[in-house]
Amino acid sequence: MNSNERRIYLSPPHLSGLEEQYVKQAFESNWIAPLGPNVEAFEKEVAAYVGAKGALAVSSGTAAIHLALRLIGVSAGDIVFCSTLTFVASANPILYLGAKPVFIDSEPSSWNMSPQALARAFEDAERTGKLPKAVVVVNLYGQSADYDEIKRICDHYQVPIVEDAAESLGATYKGKKSGTIGKFGIYSFNGNKIITTSGGGMLVSDDVEAIEKARFWATQARDKAVHYQHSEMGYNYRMSNLLAGVGRGQLRVLEDRIAARRQIFERYVQAFEDYPGITFMPEREYGLSTRWLTAMLLDPERYGGLKPAELVERLERRNIEARPVWKPLHLQPLFKDALYYPHSETDVARFLFEHGVCLPSGSSMTEEDQFRVIECIKEVLRPYVF
Repeated sequence: MNSNERRIYLSPPHLSGLEEQYVKQAFESNWIAPLGPNVEAFEKEVAAYVGAKGALAVSSGTAAIHLALRLIGVSAGDIVFCSTLTFVASANPILYLGAKPVFIDSEPSSWNMSPQALARAFEDAERTGKLPKAVVVVNLYGQSADYDEIKRICDHYQVPIVEDAAESLGATYKGKKSGTIGKFGIYSFNGNKIITTSGGGMLVSDDVEAIEKARFWATQARDKAVHYQHSEMGYNYRMSNLLAGVGRGQLRVLEDRIAARRQIFERYVQAFEDYPGITFMPEREYGLSTRWLTAMLLDPERYGGLKPAELVERLERRNIEARPVWKPLHLQPLFKDALYYPHSETDVARFLFEHGVCLPSGSSMTEEDQFRVIECIKEVLRPYVF
């Protein structure tokens, strides 16, 4: 590693300065514990932005998925279908509830859940007499899945969708905001997301009664009593007033952050448009992607057998953080016994993992930093191009 070169991160937090006023209010009012005015305001502001009737701020996107699945009634022994090309947090809550995940492949045109594979999974489930309780659909790297077909299939079997929009706050699908198409939607405000609360998440839904039930569970399921009384199992999942203040300031610059990431994506595309065997995650015509991360595919046969992991390692030597595309969950040791439905004879998710690299995409990245990343990649590829 060249220690003289400043580190370029994959997707670091990007503060605007607007966060300070809300955090200051929390300090001045002594509301720094969970709950408080910033939490309530943040929930209302996110709900208004995405067009949902209710929202609940929680400690993580994972917590939001857990609450959504419990609201649906997922319990021990149940089956839940889930996108395979995602971070493990999309599926861990299935395990929390004692249920079994069944993984669904991606389709090539959006990299999101394959309706073709989903339909086969449902057909098999119907034959065995055990339909899933829910389907967790992930909006990968900031792009919504193709929900018309997915929703048609799920509605036919009367199975609700949990829309994992952790990476896609601000994206759209046919005019609707990502996260508002399923029965429940979830967002993540982890430090690497488009906007952050340091750590946190949000559950949204038009089912206001369900949101209030989740609020009860997320606050240790404390009954209305003068003393501490509990009739149901709950969780310590609420977001703090302090962190919600950060989120309120971040939300005000969300559109700017999306615009910056989309511009970063376009620069990468332009830089490598003449390089054979290099393509990028496509954007479907049905909506706008946030381009949370720019994902590039590399054909090793064009570049002397160079694998994405090797490119990541070469960038790391130059103090540049990159990552392979998510390792599909059906390939993870944790889920080695889980059922999996590929898109076709081709395992699309495996192909994307074996050929994909996520490039630095943070909205605070300067043009100079991006050109440094681009030149480093070109250096690695040059022996095979010219």
